[in-house]
Amino acid sequence: MQDFRRKCTGGDTMIGTFAAIPHPVAIEVTAAAGVDFLCIDWEHAQISRERIEDLVRAADVHRVPAMVRVPGHAPESIAAVLDAGAAGVLVPRVSTAEQARAAVQATRYPPIGARGVGPGRAAAYGYRIPNYLAEANENLLLAIQVETAEGLANIQAISAVEGVDVIFIGPGDLSVSIDAMGPAGAEKLNAAIEAIADAAKRAGRTVGIFRPSPDDIGKWVKSGINFFILASDTMFLGASVAAGVAAAKENAQR
Repeated sequence: MQDFRRKCTGGDTMIGTFAAIPHPVAIEVTAAAGVDFLCIDWEHAQISRERIEDLVRAADVHRVPAMVRVPGHAPESIAAVLDAGAAGVLVPRVSTAEQARAAVQATRYPPIGARGVGPGRAAAYGYRIPNYLAEANENLLLAIQVETAEGLANIQAISAVEGVDVIFIGPGDLSVSIDAMGPAGAEKLNAAIEAIADAAKRAGRTVGIFRPSPDDIGKWVKSGINFFILASDTMFLGASVAAGVAAAKENAQR
């Protein structure tokens, strides 16, 4: 799993999904389904800080990297999930270069950043601190989520911040922020996505995006986006159950 950051920044197409069900069984089932990575959603799902370590551990069973979307910019939240063994972080609502630099500082150890040293799971509870310190800055992925009108306006400065690996586009919040919701706003939203992607690519950053379904992944790959978080375990569960029930009812009427 040490190849995770290298693959994400090296041009590989990476397909993951959000993990919103706060149970290791859901993590193991999803990890075994063939995803390239998982993103545990601490921002929007009902997952406690204590539970995150169990979920990361469950992903490790299947050797699938698990990153975590943290609930804001607080360095303490970033440190907590990295100490638990997460393969990286997704920091939401980054709208300025200053916020991007703060995310780098919280994710990296000195001399690059200012992350504190702790005896967490990632460092074998204190037994492998020197080894972990030697590897962490090289292996941990930092993705920042651009999803506001302010972030769109500042995308060139944000993309220029050294230490950011992935510029991840959140179309849902972005559409609300720039008043481009629904079919009527599709053209405006797509133009904003393209503007973010172009600026990020010019700065040498990997570009990522959330997609609720796989239907248009090919379109965005052609636009230079290669890091995808596809739906979530809850969305896949609901869609699968709904499809199964609908098929059963249809067959029952034959």
